[in-house]
Amino acid sequence: MSTTTVTPGQRLGYAADYIHGAGTYERGGLLYASVVGQKFVESGKTDDELPTIRVSKEKEQSAVPEVGSLVTGKVIRVAPHQAVIAIMVVGDSPCKEDFLGAIRTQDVRAAEKDKVKIYNSFRPGDIVKAEVISLGDARSYFLSTAKNELGVIFATSVAGATMIPISWQEMQCPKTKTIEFRKCAKPV
Repeated sequence: MSTTTVTPGQRLGYAADYIHGAGTYERGGLLYASVVGQKFVESGKTDDELPTIRVSKEKEQSAVPEVGSLVTGKVIRVAPHQAVIAIMVVGDSPCKEDFLGAIRTQDVRAAEKDKVKIYNSFRPGDIVKAEVISLGDARSYFLSTAKNELGVIFATSVAGATMIPISWQEMQCPKTKTIEFRKCAKPV
């Protein structure tokens, strides 16, 4: 089995000499690549069977957030009207590329939206589970934590200990017993 890198439209060989596989197409008696990737020529199972030629993509497609999908990310910045999240996981698939999301004050919880303070809901470094509600602007997706099972799932205190949720809006440091405000996710 031999491999080389090919691009779409690149001629791979004559259709009479090969069985065309995935990532290829036939036109005018010739075989062409239809995707960027590695060209594989696999010999036939028997001596009188033609070899198969196929092209597979070089890398797997990254998980991409879409409206309605659950994402897990890290809070990287907190502003008065929104928290900026670096999305790390979409559903159960880790992201190979960086995506940014924003949780606006009106999307933190379902009730009492006008009383929400972003700094009392999220802090930089928190790990958050959220739902994509909109593709947002050019820079980031819009996320929501307005359901009970969405919110902060992991946080560290000032003392460096992993905090324990004690209510839907409070977490406690096991070392110092300090209580900090967070929009906690209900354990599933």
